[in-house]
Amino acid sequence: MTRFFKLTAIILALALPSACSSPRGVALTSEILKEQDAPNPGFAVVPVTRANIKALQQWPSTGWAGHYHWIGPSRGPESAVIRTGDQINLVIWDNQENSLLASAQEKSVNMTGLTVSNTGTIFVPYLDEVQVRGKTPGQARQKIQDALEPIVPQAQVQLTLNAGKQNSVDLVSGVESPGTYPLPDRNYTILSLIAQGGGINKNMRNPIVRLQRGGRSYEIRAGDLFEDPRKNVPLRGNDKVIVEEDDRYFTAMGAARNEELVYFEKETITALESLSMIGGLTDYQANLKGVLVLREYPAKAVRYNGTGPSSDQMVFTFDLTSAEGLFAARKFQIQPQDTVIATESPLSATRTILGLIGSVFGVVNAAPNI
Repeated sequence: MTRFFKLTAIILALALPSACSSPRGVALTSEILKEQDAPNPGFAVVPVTRANIKALQQWPSTGWAGHYHWIGPSRGPESAVIRTGDQINLVIWDNQENSLLASAQEKSVNMTGLTVSNTGTIFVPYLDEVQVRGKTPGQARQKIQDALEPIVPQAQVQLTLNAGKQNSVDLVSGVESPGTYPLPDRNYTILSLIAQGGGINKNMRNPIVRLQRGGRSYEIRAGDLFEDPRKNVPLRGNDKVIVEEDDRYFTAMGAARNEELVYFEKETITALESLSMIGGLTDYQANLKGVLVLREYPAKAVRYNGTGPSSDQMVFTFDLTSAEGLFAARKFQIQPQDTVIATESPLSATRTILGLIGSVFGVVNAAPNI
C-alpha cells in the first residue's frame, strides 16, 4: 500500500496547484470589487436592499428618459378641416340665362386648384378673397354659396378638397408602403395610418412607434399601442410617424447561461427579469450573493447627498439568497447599456479541486489492478 500512497501524493502534488490556477471564464466578486478600498477606486459600490430601493428608483435614468411618453387621446370634427396649402376645387352651377359665371351652354363653371393662402383665403370671382381656413369643406361650401346669393341667387356650389402638407401625414419607415397620406377627417388614427401603409414589417424586432408633432417626439411600444384602444390617437396635419426597432439593450456576462447583448423586450426590465431573460444562472458556478450590475452615469448626474450616484461608475450588488435581496431585485430597474454580471462562486474552485481529488482516488483504487 505504501506504493499506492506515494502515487497518490505525487498526483495530488501535481493536481492541486493546477486546479487552483486553472483558467476561469468567470470572475469572483472579490476580484471585481477588490479596488473599492483603494485611495481612488474610480467607482462606488451600492448593495441593493429593500431599505434603499425607493431611493435608488429616484436616481437619474441612463440611456433613455426612463419611460416612454405618449400623447393623450383627443377627438376632432368628423370632417377634415381646411389648412394653408390645401387645394380646393369649386364647381358653381347657375341655370340663369344671363349668368355672370356660367355660359348658356355649360350652365356651370369649374375652378380647380385654388390654393389656400398663408392668410387662409382663396380667390373666388365676384367675391374676392374668401376666408376658408379652419372650416370643414361643408362649412366653406356653405359660406361661398351664401356669399354668392346676392349676385347669383340660384347658384349651387360644389366643393372638393385636396389635402396639402398641413392636412397630410408622413409614414416614414417600418411599414410595407411608407409615404405621405392625406387626412380623410380629423379622427384618422395612427393605427389606421399604419394599416393603410401595409402594417408593421414582420421582420422587425420589438418595434417602437414614434410620433413627431410640433417639435416634440412621443414613443410607445407597438404591442402597447395595439392592446390599448385609448392609445390609438387621432393624427394631425404634418405629423410624422416612424416605426423602428427598440435598440435598447443590456450586456450579460459571467456565470449566466447566455453571455450576449440582450435587447429589451418590455418598456422596463427589473434585475430579476434580466436574469430570466438570459436563461438564469449556471448551476454550481454562479454566486447568488455576487450578482452585479455595472452602470455609467454622466458626470452631471453625480451627487454626494444620497439623491444620486456618488460616482460616474457604479456597481450595484445583489444577494439573491435572501427574500430581501430577491424583492429588491424585483424592483431594481435595468437601464440601457447596463452590464449584468453573475460572478463565480468560490465553491466552484473547491469543486474543481475535489473533482481532481476524486479522479486521483479513482486512479489509486485502480492501482492494485496494475
